Amino acid sequence: MEDHEVGLKMGTLSGFAGFLCLSVTVLSCMAQDNDNVHYYDFVLRESNFTRLCRTKSMLTVNDSFPGPVIRVNKGDRVYMNVHNKGHGVKQPRNPWSDGPEYITQCPIEPGSNFTYEVIFSREEGTLWWHAHSDWTRATVHGAIVVYPAAETTYPFPEPDGEEVLVLASWFEGDVNQMVQEALQTASETPQSNAYTINGQPGDFCSCSNGSTYRRLVDYGKTYILRVVNAVMNAELFFAIAQHNLTVVGMDGAYVKPIATSYIMISPGQSMDILVTANQSLGHYYMAARQYDNADQSDNYDKINATAILQYRGNYTPPSSPSFPTNLPSYEDFSAATNFTQSLRSLANEEYPINVPINITTRMYVTAVMNAIVYPNNLSNLASSLNNVSWANPTTDILLAYYRNMSGFYTTDFPDWPPAFFNFTGEDVETNVITSKGTKVKVVNYNEAVEIVFQGTTVYDAPEDHPMHLHGYSFYVVGMGYGNFDNETDPKGFNLVDPPELNTISIPKKGWLAVRFIANNPGVWFWHCHLDKHLSWGMETVFIVKNGDTPEISICDPPAYLPPCRDSFDSWLQEFDDSAGKMRKLDNN
Repeated sequence: MEDHEVGLKMGTLSGFAGFLCLSVTVLSCMAQDNDNVHYYDFVLRESNFTRLCRTKSMLTVNDSFPGPVIRVNKGDRVYMNVHNKGHGVKQPRNPWSDGPEYITQCPIEPGSNFTYEVIFSREEGTLWWHAHSDWTRATVHGAIVVYPAAETTYPFPEPDGEEVLVLASWFEGDVNQMVQEALQTASETPQSNAYTINGQPGDFCSCSNGSTYRRLVDYGKTYILRVVNAVMNAELFFAIAQHNLTVVGMDGAYVKPIATSYIMISPGQSMDILVTANQSLGHYYMAARQYDNADQSDNYDKINATAILQYRGNYTPPSSPSFPTNLPSYEDFSAATNFTQSLRSLANEEYPINVPINITTRMYVTAVMNAIVYPNNLSNLASSLNNVSWANPTTDILLAYYRNMSGFYTTDFPDWPPAFFNFTGEDVETNVITSKGTKVKVVNYNEAVEIVFQGTTVYDAPEDHPMHLHGYSFYVVGMGYGNFDNETDPKGFNLVDPPELNTISIPKKGWLAVRFIANNPGVWFWHCHLDKHLSWGMETVFIVKNGDTPEISICDPPAYLPPCRDSFDSWLQEFDDSAGKMRKLDNN
């Protein structure tokens, strides 16, 4: 069996770097006496799973799909020892445990292990951890539940129970092998064969009827659903038949309660949702389906993933559970937009916010699907930010930055696109050529940063781009459609109660404005959370410089860091077109 290298992320917890991807804030490099410390052993190995009538071997953590749930209280510290036997948390000042491969560490080699240290200092609610190496996160991921700190409680009545629901993609084949082949041949990355809820596709999929995930509930009780979208390349609608939902949290922060009959959740996002079991005793489908905003015609997964909300009690079970008629259709643009634009922070005395007002660093960043040219006038698919398509270095950027090593990256990521035109027009030039580069953006400690992300119609490929920032949450102060107008659009910014998130989508044919204070020194990954776009280069890195004292500077590195090897990026860098499968550019 082929060996695999991995990295994890938390806080998303991300990384097998990248294993552990995290989005938590570490306030001290040294453990404090009052820390509540938890220890987890994560063993990565190949396990056999049968879905859709077929059995395959895939990489998992502790032989489970999805992986184990991490449960902590706000302020707790976690040590995760990851043993590689197979092959989002903000991490204040501790980028060494963030996890993305070639950014903050290199993959954990087969037969070795690496320990991640995570302090849950600010987040409260639901987050998740996942692999951040190639497309390994398809099967290596799990939820993180951060309960209120001791002697505190929720900003809403305490629920009677909870349920973690992880939404994921199922691929019948070896997804990493399929992606490698796609990158070699300039073809589309693989489509999933189904979506799953807690590892099961549900009643509408082949050979799945008897294994559909069920949650037993008692009439009259209220439950908190902790929903994670671990899907690789799709935003999803989710609803429960005949039940109303109340969204109370997102990405580890509380929001003003949103009463709704459905949610729209992007890859990388997590939500806390209250549901009261107040319907007639029976069985009700919990269902998820893809929100298609990419004008892809029929080229997407139309499978409805289902689980069952099942009431306890004495009654005759229905012949079939009720299906949610309130689940929006696949292409319901208005439903998706209305939900996202309803998000607001609590922004009260107990849960204050700190939106930067006096901006010192401004960026205008275009998210583009385009092409990259290689020798012999050959081209391949690419994606880019400000026309720079990311290239992984040969050692991780954090180590190179920390040790002041030259030659691994440059600090010239552009604040503006190289050319301005009607980015969302119908007649945009499609033959937009990008260049590969390891270009990073450097900001000083405590800078007030504003980034406006601009969607485009280049290559006739407009769609949402869920942008995720490691090491930070940010305030979503505005979004709209068409091209951003820097004179009129800022007048409508929400500086009172904008949602504080770590992942949010640039609207299709639109723009998105976020703000944050750069007060977490380190090397932090910005990327689109559609993994096909990540593989094609839609990412960059923020380096936040140290403050003036050791307390506001990057922690020292751990004694052991995994060595570096090649990643998917090498498939593009070292392509051999002996099979003649790359596309010739049209010189006309």
